[in-house]
Amino acid sequence: MTRQLHLNAFLMGTGHHEASWRLPESDPTATTDVAHFQRLAQIAERGTFDSLFLADGPVMFGNVAQRPSGVIEPLTLLTALALVTEHVGLIATASTSYNSPYNLARRFSALDHVSNGRAGWNIVTTAGVEAARNFGVDEQPLHAERYARAAEFIDVTLKLWDSWEDDVVVADKGAGVWGDNSKIHPAAHEGKYFSVAGALNSPRSPQAYPLLVQAGSSDDGKDLAARYAEAVFTAQQTLGDAQAFYHDLKSRTRRVGRDTDTIKILPGIVPIIGSTVAEAKEREAELEANIVHEHGQRMLAGLLRVPVAELDLDSELPADLPAESEIEDFKSRYSLIVELGRREHLTVRQLIGRLGGGRGHFTQAGTPEQIADTIEEWFTNGAADGFNIMPPLLPSGLELFVEHVVPLLRSRGLFRREYTGATLRDHYGLARPENRNVREYAEAVSR
Repeated sequence: MTRQLHLNAFLMGTGHHEASWRLPESDPTATTDVAHFQRLAQIAERGTFDSLFLADGPVMFGNVAQRPSGVIEPLTLLTALALVTEHVGLIATASTSYNSPYNLARRFSALDHVSNGRAGWNIVTTAGVEAARNFGVDEQPLHAERYARAAEFIDVTLKLWDSWEDDVVVADKGAGVWGDNSKIHPAAHEGKYFSVAGALNSPRSPQAYPLLVQAGSSDDGKDLAARYAEAVFTAQQTLGDAQAFYHDLKSRTRRVGRDTDTIKILPGIVPIIGSTVAEAKEREAELEANIVHEHGQRMLAGLLRVPVAELDLDSELPADLPAESEIEDFKSRYSLIVELGRREHLTVRQLIGRLGGGRGHFTQAGTPEQIADTIEEWFTNGAADGFNIMPPLLPSGLELFVEHVVPLLRSRGLFRREYTGATLRDHYGLARPENRNVREYAEAVSR
């Protein structure tokens, strides 16, 4: 079987473009409309997408004046989406900084059971002092400490998902025995950040572990991904940058002893689709015309750690911006945005326009054929295993991609025509993880 693309639909309210809510076709209240997301999930499934993804954070996102804010907690929402779909994977973001392993392991295990094996966890460490202060912490932990905590968090969570062997349940009515206690393995974890004594209180789920996803592109983020991640969402602006990231992460994965095929790299792409180039450019211009630049100016100033007054809309970025080493949150995104502005000599106004569609992800306005060409070029030239599709406008942007780009990818032999597996791991070509307790017992017996 030839190598196949992996496609994830990144769903965000009215769309990824910050001005999407202002267009006549948009519903500004869609962010809390379950039926809206159920429709999107069904569109993604019609397009045989591997998965869909809901971002999240334990903090108010941005400025409510700028774009629709307020979201439904993603694991709750994904449960509702599981009930109206059969195949598409369901990925939610959850923070290792502001959760406990036991509760998080329970919630994702529950989603995997409810969806018959379609759950995925996007692992984030959560940057920003605003989030920290929502949990009684005055300052955010340092970058390296957040990632050290994340590694231990994942280790504990994996122990919990392995705390039941697959064949615990006996269900012997005659003998009055429901389960085999010898096949329950308490986590018994004592570490720097967590102490977890018992076993999880639910059986091992259909996938054993939800698909593990990661999205940090700093050195610490890439090291964490190399150790644990099975899919990685990333932001790259050029083919060369994507190739460099792809090679780097695959090399790190190999160095820790993993098969590089067990980690799939999916750059984000914001496709603005028209039947002609002129039509696509017209839609792009319509979106950009609805950006309120003063909102973008304030957000950009916060990201760049400079006063708003220093960002003149019609001048290029200031020369004396902080180095990445001075940044404690969003390190990789900070560097991507600064490099984009410097490389293309963009004014602040132009940079805000470029960021309005995907916050630093690659944006392309063009025909379905041009979008498919880009996807094929990156996929066949060592830059991607698939793509994180980020429609600028929803639901129309996802519908256009499914109706016009997916058929081209299928006709080129790059993407599936139908689902051939039952679980999210099946879609990504990954094996169901063996229970570590069974494996360690087998290894001990064989010695």
